[in-house]
Amino acid sequence: MTWEYFGFSLVRSSSNTTKTDSAINNPADISVIVIYFVVVLAVGIWAMVRTNRSTVGGFFLAGRSMVWWPIGASLFASNIGSGHFVGLAGTGAAGGIATGGFEWNALVVVIILGWLFVPIYIKAGVVTMPEYLKKRFGGQRIRIYLSVLSLFLYIFTKISADMFSGAIFIKQALDLNIYVAVVLLLLITALYTVTGGLAAVIYTDTLQTIIMVVGSFILMGFAFNEVGGYDNFQDLYMNATPTVVGNVSAKCYTPRPDSFHIFRDPITGDLPWPGLIFGLTIQAAWYWCTDQVIVQRCLSAKNMSHVKAGCILCGYLKLLPMFLMVMPGMISRVLYTDEVACVVPQVCKDVCDTEVGCTNIAYPKMVLNLMPDGLRGLMLSVMLASLMSSLTSIFNSASTLFTMDIYARIRRKASEKELMIAGRLFILVLIGISIAWIPIVQTAQSGQLFDYIQSVTSYLAPPIAAVFTLAIFCKRVNEQGAFYGLLIGLAIGLARMLTEFAYGTGSCVQPSNCPDIICGVHYLYFGLILFGISLIVVLGISLMTKPIDDKHLYRLCWSLRNSQEERIDLEADDRIEEPDNSMDIDEPEAEPSCWRKAYNCFCGFEEKKAPKLTKEQEVELKKMMTDTTEQPLWRNVVNANAIILLTVCVFFHGFFG
Repeated sequence: MTWEYFGFSLVRSSSNTTKTDSAINNPADISVIVIYFVVVLAVGIWAMVRTNRSTVGGFFLAGRSMVWWPIGASLFASNIGSGHFVGLAGTGAAGGIATGGFEWNALVVVIILGWLFVPIYIKAGVVTMPEYLKKRFGGQRIRIYLSVLSLFLYIFTKISADMFSGAIFIKQALDLNIYVAVVLLLLITALYTVTGGLAAVIYTDTLQTIIMVVGSFILMGFAFNEVGGYDNFQDLYMNATPTVVGNVSAKCYTPRPDSFHIFRDPITGDLPWPGLIFGLTIQAAWYWCTDQVIVQRCLSAKNMSHVKAGCILCGYLKLLPMFLMVMPGMISRVLYTDEVACVVPQVCKDVCDTEVGCTNIAYPKMVLNLMPDGLRGLMLSVMLASLMSSLTSIFNSASTLFTMDIYARIRRKASEKELMIAGRLFILVLIGISIAWIPIVQTAQSGQLFDYIQSVTSYLAPPIAAVFTLAIFCKRVNEQGAFYGLLIGLAIGLARMLTEFAYGTGSCVQPSNCPDIICGVHYLYFGLILFGISLIVVLGISLMTKPIDDKHLYRLCWSLRNSQEERIDLEADDRIEEPDNSMDIDEPEAEPSCWRKAYNCFCGFEEKKAPKLTKEQEVELKKMMTDTTEQPLWRNVVNANAIILLTVCVFFHGFFG
């Protein structure tokens, strides 16, 4: 029986039906996608018009005017890109629910972010994380080093992975060339990132979070209905082995015995539990507490209570990926075993164009075969939403890093208009490099995208996490210790990463011949070791060299966070302000052309100069931007909610452990 309602057909193909060449080829799907793009662009333009984008503070920090719920939604949307939909589902299909532990670990770390790290950043009055290290340690080499390394991390672990995962879905859905799909998406994504600044990104992230969660819940319902509920799902998954296995060892295609446990053997486990608890926390501390993309959202909050409430909301949202992505990915293996769990290289090559495995198609495969017309278009919109929200956040934050920490260093007399143009043009450079890196992403870590992202993070991020942790909580640490700790940590991490890529990560069927002494240590353990080495190097060199006087550290480290004394910066600001011509005689300005007016409106450039602030007004503005006071009522409310969130975190770990 067929039931048509406004073009949404409830007739579904069976789970084994082969999809047509182009699954998105009906009026209902196309209509939903068009409506989605119209609404997102409308929200972006609305945010662009209503917010102040004519200053660096307005463009990059939304003028510290954001409230808790868009901050929490934006934190979640910035984190959950299409790499999560494809990567989490794919790794879940390959190895079970343990990968969901990556998401639940964030419940603890976002509390650390809101309660320990952000207050220091706000009191320091910084826009970027390298700017904080410059104030904390002085000199330029740490700031430049961290800016460049952060941009490389964006390329290797975020932009290229998100573009690749989004392109997998588009290729499955529309049969477009993978690079054509990427370019089309990037053009639309860059539109409101370039024009709207952080406020537009946050508001569109909020809309896209709603779309992602609603669409994912609908698919989860279809998926569990298809396998007959959770208990039946467990039995079916444990028996989901492909029919074509050739001469491959059974361990390569049989589901793991511990597939439904988060905590796995510390020696033989694919995600050993000490690494999942301790090694992962180091990665999470880098990402959630020191990464520009995340911290920039918190710095845009109107006060500390909104920061903390936003972190709590993000924590609750991070409970969902286990049920919305990991388990549906496992169900996809049940429904499409021969394709998703293929193990013979030639079969995998035919299915997904790569020989190391096809688990990355688990989520797109299920969307295209399970969802009815209309809802299939909604889920494609969800994938586009996750891809775009993640990329917009990264583009905005990467351009902030480049503009404030590199370009402003080279062009010290640059006007605010020039800085914003430079940041926008730099986005194009990022895109080009990231597209060139996609082939590496495609074959790394046995074709499991999420493992690739986490492994690269384990090789490059621990030294940064060590330096930020010591910078905030140990005032004895100085510039020499921090710099050489970063440098030595980077050398060790690159040695592992480049060796692994040179030998190839291989797969169960075709293992890599990388020496065990280098590649035999699990990447989560390696991250833990690298963090420890970095701590020892930073502390050792700092103790052997001259300490920094307290007068340079007021409100830059935890023990001096409430100091009211005036801080003497170790080094003056690099930027040379434009000369004040307020004494000049005002001359009538020529009326700009229509094209110039349109250009200024599009890019947020004011035709008139902002009024010059008096000394008292500048002091008052600085005080507002560095204020961390909270009303006692709301402080108690957010503290109580933080305790509840941590309790929920412990319960879920215990239940699925």
